[in-house]
Amino acid sequence: MEHLNVAEYIDDMGQKQPDALAIAVLKGEKIHQITCKDLMDRSNALAVALREFGIKEGTHVAMMVTPGEELFALTFALFKVGAVAIFIDPGMGLNNVTKCLAEARPEAFIGLTKAHIARLLKGWGKPTLRKLVTVGPRLFWGGTTYSRLLAMGAGKCPEIVKVNTNTPAAINFTSGSTGRAKGALYTHGMFSAQVRLIRDVYGIKEGETDCSTFPLFALFDAAMGMASIVPDMDTSKPASSNPANIVKAIQKFNCTNMFANPVVVAKVGAYCEQSNIKLPSLKRVISCGAPVAVPQLSSFVKALEAGVEVHTPYGATEALPISDIGSKEIFAETAEITKEGGGVCVGRANSEAEIKVITITDEAIATFDPALIVPTGTMGEIIVRGPMVSASYYGRPDYTKLAKIPDGATFWHRMGDVGYFDEKGRLWMCGRKSHRVVTSDHTYYTLPTEAVFNKCPKIKRSALVPIRQNGKTKAAVCIEMPAQSRENQEAVKAELLALAAASTHARGIEDILFYPQPFPMDVRHNAKIFREKLATWANEQLG
Repeated sequence: MEHLNVAEYIDDMGQKQPDALAIAVLKGEKIHQITCKDLMDRSNALAVALREFGIKEGTHVAMMVTPGEELFALTFALFKVGAVAIFIDPGMGLNNVTKCLAEARPEAFIGLTKAHIARLLKGWGKPTLRKLVTVGPRLFWGGTTYSRLLAMGAGKCPEIVKVNTNTPAAINFTSGSTGRAKGALYTHGMFSAQVRLIRDVYGIKEGETDCSTFPLFALFDAAMGMASIVPDMDTSKPASSNPANIVKAIQKFNCTNMFANPVVVAKVGAYCEQSNIKLPSLKRVISCGAPVAVPQLSSFVKALEAGVEVHTPYGATEALPISDIGSKEIFAETAEITKEGGGVCVGRANSEAEIKVITITDEAIATFDPALIVPTGTMGEIIVRGPMVSASYYGRPDYTKLAKIPDGATFWHRMGDVGYFDEKGRLWMCGRKSHRVVTSDHTYYTLPTEAVFNKCPKIKRSALVPIRQNGKTKAAVCIEMPAQSRENQEAVKAELLALAAASTHARGIEDILFYPQPFPMDVRHNAKIFREKLATWANEQLG
């Protein structure tokens, strides 16, 4: 049975398979597990108690709880009472969290002890907060605790609030890796569509087990009837994860599914290849957040059974999933094109997503016009519409106006990426629109341009940036060298200039700058380069 309020799936699972595993959290040698009935009962008890405590339909609730039983039970309890959960990745930095909470205007704050300490130190939500819930020891700040709420509602069953497709369910903030973090308003209809699409696109069945390294996807697990296995890692800092702990979780619970961002895929793949480890229980791996480099993809696939793929769906916080491609097609057809500067193939649109490529503009578009659509093979701006797409940013009509294109009773979301369709109907992504460099005689796009330089085996990676000289914009490229080989830069520079001269994607680029440290990367995925910071540095270097 399809549900509009995804919290109802939890009750279905609790009644149909009460003793089945719902969540397992690994911490060192300790494993904490709860069943589907446990999760149902706890979310019910919390929903009753939260309503009595004053958190009810429409209440904005900031959530700062690590993945595990408490996060799952609390989130589904909030959905049951009709509250609006606010999800912010603390990895974006305390100052950015302050800005996000100021925009989201929470009336309640549910967090770990250390989250409440940070709240007090930074003044989070001070003008609006009225209700406080502490997960763990509560100090002097009042409110109530998670354990007390569980006790208050124990054995009780709430009346689940009636919702429609447009009822707000959550405010989910973007990472802020390519501009200011914005709160995408999720509705119950959007959540329900995402659950349906992820389940149907990947053929996920009830009773499967997911090794989930990203908290938001883990919330979908329970709604799809999958047990969530949370490995011993800091999910807010995936680059610091120990791949051995992730492999341990997969093997311990015979996980059939794994959801991970590119840095985790790279680390686990390298670890398995070096240690000759196989992961035969996995039926599929899903990786998104940024493109996965082909060598890292290849390493991971070696650990899988024949025929099992790593899927790299395309999407964003505001719209996911919208397309998909598997590793078989990447290896067989698209990897070589990517290497030559063709961008990254992100596959074909899923059954409920409609994707177009339109003429690139940085201005707001008042209404959709079919004349905006560019021909197949032509670079343009990627837009999408469908039930999995957020209609607005909370409290930011300016960003909403720039990101949405009205089209009668519907709308299109501007992904902020550029790309094109090929003759087979596959979408190719070529980087962020805001990162393209427009000069007097050429437009450079990040992924095609950087692919040219990345052919050089002596560098780690490259980043296209704009520089201003004599009142004109020029394209430059910053280079990150491997830590152990930062000498002979002049010889490497000559090789890079030769590659640029031989390619239409990089021709005309003459400024090559060797960045003295590892590139600044986003915290959430550790796969997106902070090109704005590199651009500032490059302009300082070139005067």
